[in-house]
Amino acid sequence: MADETLPSPMTSVQERSFLRGKGRLVIAGMLLAAAFSYLGFLGFQGSTVYYLTVTEATSRGSAAQDTLRISGKLAPESFQRESGSTVASFTLVDPETGQVLSVTHDGVVPDLFFNEHSEIVAEGALDADGVFHSDLIIVKCPTKYAPSADFS
Repeated sequence: MADETLPSPMTSVQERSFLRGKGRLVIAGMLLAAAFSYLGFLGFQGSTVYYLTVTEATSRGSAAQDTLRISGKLAPESFQRESGSTVASFTLVDPETGQVLSVTHDGVVPDLFFNEHSEIVAEGALDADGVFHSDLIIVKCPTKYAPSADFS
């Protein structure tokens, strides 16, 4: 009976499966990181909005069915609002090419909208008839932070 050897405590520790203890934590951490990465990718992909000039948007035609942001200047005296309604229509002009785009917007129009020096960015979708239906209007401040000629 003296020849029988008892298993050492080290042998039983080494025989433990990798899926116990720290192994489970490593696998769970990797799965969690993969899930967050995938959700982040989907979130950023859904929030992508193309930024185009009036000329670029009109040249895309019916291919521009995605949500777009279109930049242009308000054509003088083109703003019209239906009485008793929040629906407004106006025309954006590309300052470089003179190309025009008809825009409709249902909602509040910013106060700075009627400043002839401001650049307007409308977010929405272009329909098959070439009319841009805006969900959001952003008015850029034109040259508020540009240095004047006196400081050169």
